[in-house]
Amino acid sequence: MRFAVLGSGSGGNATVIEAAGTRVLVDAGLSARQITVRLAQMGISPDSLDAVLLTHEHGDHIRGLRVLMKSLRAPIYANPATAHVVREGLDGAKWKIFESGARFSVGGIEIDSFPVPHDAVDPVGFVFRDSHRGFGLLSDSGHVTRLMIDRLRGIEGLFVEANYDDALLEADMKRPWSTKQRIASRHGHLSNAQTAALVAELHGSGLRRVVLGHLSRDCNRPDVAISAVTTASLEVCCAGQDEPSGWHHLHPGTPAIA
Repeated sequence: MRFAVLGSGSGGNATVIEAAGTRVLVDAGLSARQITVRLAQMGISPDSLDAVLLTHEHGDHIRGLRVLMKSLRAPIYANPATAHVVREGLDGAKWKIFESGARFSVGGIEIDSFPVPHDAVDPVGFVFRDSHRGFGLLSDSGHVTRLMIDRLRGIEGLFVEANYDDALLEADMKRPWSTKQRIASRHGHLSNAQTAALVAELHGSGLRRVVLGHLSRDCNRPDVAISAVTTASLEVCCAGQDEPSGWHHLHPGTPAIA
């Protein structure tokens, strides 16, 4: 199993996961052109994708979807509420609807969905498993719930947002107080401290590699986020907005990034 973050941040989010002969794209928040270009950088043709999964309907997660799906035959997987919001302009797409919390399979990958608290209609995170490894993807969540921890327990790799540093958010002069309140609310985004607590909770159950994403350009920095989350024997890095992360491998005997 391996994964690559094509881009992560307020400008657009997309991640590709590959395992057991199956490739899936999670979210399409970059432009369709950028998704295609960055997939090519990872050695992937869009035609080889087996599915597109949506976490929620916000623009930075679906911005490129309508144009991208004009040339893709892969189905879109979404829960009913997200599909209802996103369907407009995607009449020709093939939809696979799942209930939040459901388990389903795409090719050789088994996927668990789980609800997350965020200011969207019905946002979800995912856990991807093949016969050997598990990878969790958690983006845009205002706080960590016990259900989220239970679903993520036992994974080897995790992509998770670390949107802001508390001190940097408080000191930020660009955002009005109301926006800061929304970001830090229980349906906003995860702080470095919240993400660090989640990682510490999962570390004892096999977590070995963490990729931090959705970092605010103004209210966080990669070095600050990594310092907050890093734990002994755990590999931590940050995904960026402007270029793909490279492949992160989740099977024995391979490098962290290739």
